[in-house]
Amino acid sequence: MSTTTTHHAPIAGAGIDPRGPQAAAAITAVVLVVVLLLAPSALGVALLAAQAVVFAVGSTRGVQHTPYSWLFRRLIRPRLAPPAELEDPAPPRFAQTVGLVFAVIGLVGFGSGVDLLGQVATAFALVAALLNAVFRFCLGCEMYLLLKRATAR
Repeated sequence: MSTTTTHHAPIAGAGIDPRGPQAAAAITAVVLVVVLLLAPSALGVALLAAQAVVFAVGSTRGVQHTPYSWLFRRLIRPRLAPPAELEDPAPPRFAQTVGLVFAVIGLVGFGSGVDLLGQVATAFALVAALLNAVFRFCLGCEMYLLLKRATAR
């Protein structure tokens, strides 16, 4: 997930292919760009709501259970070599929670007529998705690791 820190799976077989969340971030980025182009229209807000549902699934069940992960496993993963290492699913799951928070804030903004709030929250989620999709830098994962280190003391 990150160019600075590798998140190894704690138990063999318990990890996820790190390219899956990166592919999901690319899909998320496309969805969020479309949201920003269409919002505050009903279609734009509906797309943001759908993305919020994807984030909620990733947050509660794990990123490997999202529809984007299913697309990765069915369409992309069979064409790739096995990953060099597996990744702990906890940091990407936390990142999904962060994405969910921004999507909900965006929905509240658009729903209450404060379109600027909706646009800014959606843009923050888009920046995080682009960082992961393009640079393999998962901002939410890094936040998770910082919080984990801070609470371990």
